[in-house]
Amino acid sequence: MKFCIVIIFVSILSLSGIAESTETLPVYKLSVSFDMENSLLKAAAHITFPEDGTRDILTGDLRIIAITFNGQPLVREIKDGMFKICGKGILEITYEGYFREEQQATEIEDLENVGVVTKNIISSEGISLTSNWYPSFEGMTNWNLNVLLPKGFKAISEADEVDVTYTDQASGYAFHFPYPLRQIHLVAGPYTEQHESHQGIEIYTYFFPEEGSLSRTYSDYAKKYFSLYQDLLGSYPYKRFSVVENILPTGYSMPTFTLLGQTVVKLPFIPETSLGHEILHQWFGNYVYDDYKSGNWLEGITSYLSDHLYEEQKGAGWQHRKKILIDYQSYVTPSKETPLKDFKERTDFASAAIGYGKGAMVFHMLKNLVGENTFFSALRGLIEEKKFSEASWTDIERAFEKASGENLDWFFSQWIERNDIPSLDIEDARVTVLKGIPTVSFEILQKVKPYKLSLPYKVITEKGEIKGTLQIEKANHEIEIPIDGKPLSIVLDEDYDLMRGLTDKEFPPVLARLLGDEEKVIIFPENEKEKYALLIQVFSKEGFVAKEEKEVRDEDIRDSSLLILSSESPVLKRLFGQVSRPEAGFTLVVKQNPLNAKKVVAYADSDSKEEVEPVARKLFRYGKYSLLRFKGGENIEKETEKLERGIVISLYEPVLGINPRKYISLTEIIDTVIDKNVIFIGERHTSYEDHKVQLEVIMELLQKGKKVVIGMEMFQRPFQKALDDYLSGAISEKEFLKASEYFKRWKFEYNLYREIIEFAKAKGIPIIALNLQEEIIKKVAAGGLDALTPEERKEIPQDMDMADEDYRERVKKVFQLHERSAIRNFEYFYQSQILWDETMAHSIAQFLSDHQDYQMVVLAGGQHIMFSSGIPKRTARLTGKDYATLINGIDGELDSDIGDFVLFPNPVTPPVSPKLGVLLQEEEGRIKVKDLLPGSMAQKAGIKKDDTFVSIDGWKIESIEDVKIALFDKKIGETVTVKVLRKRFLRSDKELEFQVTL
Repeated sequence: MKFCIVIIFVSILSLSGIAESTETLPVYKLSVSFDMENSLLKAAAHITFPEDGTRDILTGDLRIIAITFNGQPLVREIKDGMFKICGKGILEITYEGYFREEQQATEIEDLENVGVVTKNIISSEGISLTSNWYPSFEGMTNWNLNVLLPKGFKAISEADEVDVTYTDQASGYAFHFPYPLRQIHLVAGPYTEQHESHQGIEIYTYFFPEEGSLSRTYSDYAKKYFSLYQDLLGSYPYKRFSVVENILPTGYSMPTFTLLGQTVVKLPFIPETSLGHEILHQWFGNYVYDDYKSGNWLEGITSYLSDHLYEEQKGAGWQHRKKILIDYQSYVTPSKETPLKDFKERTDFASAAIGYGKGAMVFHMLKNLVGENTFFSALRGLIEEKKFSEASWTDIERAFEKASGENLDWFFSQWIERNDIPSLDIEDARVTVLKGIPTVSFEILQKVKPYKLSLPYKVITEKGEIKGTLQIEKANHEIEIPIDGKPLSIVLDEDYDLMRGLTDKEFPPVLARLLGDEEKVIIFPENEKEKYALLIQVFSKEGFVAKEEKEVRDEDIRDSSLLILSSESPVLKRLFGQVSRPEAGFTLVVKQNPLNAKKVVAYADSDSKEEVEPVARKLFRYGKYSLLRFKGGENIEKETEKLERGIVISLYEPVLGINPRKYISLTEIIDTVIDKNVIFIGERHTSYEDHKVQLEVIMELLQKGKKVVIGMEMFQRPFQKALDDYLSGAISEKEFLKASEYFKRWKFEYNLYREIIEFAKAKGIPIIALNLQEEIIKKVAAGGLDALTPEERKEIPQDMDMADEDYRERVKKVFQLHERSAIRNFEYFYQSQILWDETMAHSIAQFLSDHQDYQMVVLAGGQHIMFSSGIPKRTARLTGKDYATLINGIDGELDSDIGDFVLFPNPVTPPVSPKLGVLLQEEEGRIKVKDLLPGSMAQKAGIKKDDTFVSIDGWKIESIEDVKIALFDKKIGETVTVKVLRKRFLRSDKELEFQVTL
């Protein structure tokens, strides 16, 4: 038997909306019996048509034995399960229906529409006939159903009264229902029947013996719901009501009974919530019927006055409404947007979010608009006027206009006929003092065609809270709110009283966002494909594209929502760094996609195939959660990430001040951080004083007995050997600068760092090249990580944290400062910056892992260290080691969390290398003089344009960087020997030698 839990029940609308005279309606007398051993229904249909007409008689898969019309055999070809009759009179059909249990096994479960079962079954365990089990035709009918059942079986169908007769071998049932129906249903089984009366209603329960103990619970809850709804809506329209357990996983409501699946009835939340939903359908759906031509409003009002009402009674109404908005934004993609007037029935998550969710919100907004008393008065008036007939959205509008005395055409027009929802932006929020009164002002922008809205607000001040409602109806609406006291923040729609789009700060990463995305990928490791095989199969059928880890490209990550199988996946590490391996069982975690705020990334992990398979289909029922844990197929933990409640606008930032008389010295700071494993010192690259501070910290640590290693951003990892060779004395300083390509790759004046490097060389302190080669960084900045070759990918970290939103915003500000550069794509630029910082963090982690007794001092640009989000937090993630951050000088605001210490060194004039005063260019492997600065030392010495450099003081010039290497240690006033080649007409180049005084 198929397992299914009904999350949102559906109402089978069994009655017509047309108040026809019962004398003009057909009369359908149906007599059925059963051959249980062969799963066979044997039946005779006797149908009286009192009026002329042509009718299509639908027989489906039924086996027709005989047909007569007005006593004459009717020979008709039954084609595609249908034949026609013309005229009035009596149609008699003898038929059989074969409904075997094996048929159910072949049915594919609709994971987006659980609880809807269209199959029938006849077995020794029970009978369930809910569709296509008798010849049918369009329209309303007066029914007379007689059923012969095997002994021990009890039957339920639509009925106000039931006559039962018993024999030794069978039971006979005659069902009497005095109102016309569009269709009927029949359920039977070896039930335990319980019965009691409540407020004039005969309440029955029919459970299989093993679930008989549930009878008291369901009966008590049913009485509670009938008391509630009779107070709100008026008297229950029928004499009896039955709660019936079904062997199929259904969740249906018919006139006088509800049919709940065998697995479902055991769930504790079903009598607490879903049962009330089904009972409420006795008023809306089975008493007042829906006019489907103008849209199904039934599910909206039923969801609002059941599921929502129960949460509201517990004080959790706003959470329920926020979930409605989350579901809508997750599932209703642009291709699935439809107006409420076009909603007919639930077919998937998107249609449910519209019909049930948006429908419920419309009635919530309507109640807030007209007031609670008027709201229920209008509903009672609608029920009285439209009982046993169809009602449309137009009828609802008229009922509420009548009760409220207001014209509500604008309300129903925008909420029922439009397929979009409001989306609000808040801009230019500020506090001004107008005529001595603090005033909060801001602008509300509607992104779509303007709605007319009542927008609740709350201003939080140092004295308390001020609440009110803003009337919004323009695309741009400027708001001013006078305030008594200092305003701290303003919150709009805190309780989610509006059907609207959520802002990014309100919209949590939940499973629904993954399931509802139109572009979604499931990524699996090849070596664990068998473990996750069923999960891959189920999600692939639901629209996921399955890809092996090695097939995933950057565009997949950026443009899709992802389900990554295994917490060890390299794709996951690429986005979030190392994630902790979940506990035993099955775990699923949903996070924001760091490369695309509109997407999510989920990862699932399990220790066995046996833990995966029981939850593969269950996951679709847990859309509102960000974290799920299962053990043995049972859910043991579920959480939704907490984000802002309402649209929150901060209005106050404290002004920070520093008392200059309470400065602490660098020596005191070093004493504070001396035991940290890593000390990060941020610099302004061209500020010599910053480098003097760095050297002082290193010297102090060494003096205090620390075993120090220096990590430098200025050197790239492929050139570590050049650093090592120089520090060991194997090569000269100039050879080191050439081998490390310092002037080509870092470009800043070497003398700014020379003292640090010379001190390290003299004291035997290792220096670690932290940075990635710039060719890779530039390539990623231009084309993203996908632009790298397989060989280049081996050079970059395999795990990276891309999920720091504050870091992302700071990088974006840097990007915007360079908007005229060749780098046009922020996402690629962002990836390159993460790669830069991650490489340095991995370089630090690698060294400290191999050398546990060292303390590392990291020298890098302040932007890589401020707020700890560049290198420090990434290093801590990789090593677990403690650190401190020292920021040398700041340009801009002083934020309280910018670093552990901010240093303010006095400016110091840096040592600079002298210049020749020439402009050089590389041409065919030679370094030529492109131009000379007027009055430069080179010009005075006799060097001319187009001369080719050969050497400076014996240092061979092979690149422009060689000129910098040759001069870096020279002093002003010192004379150098420059050899050049000069072209001669029709003769070979002549080598010339000049003495240039710097």
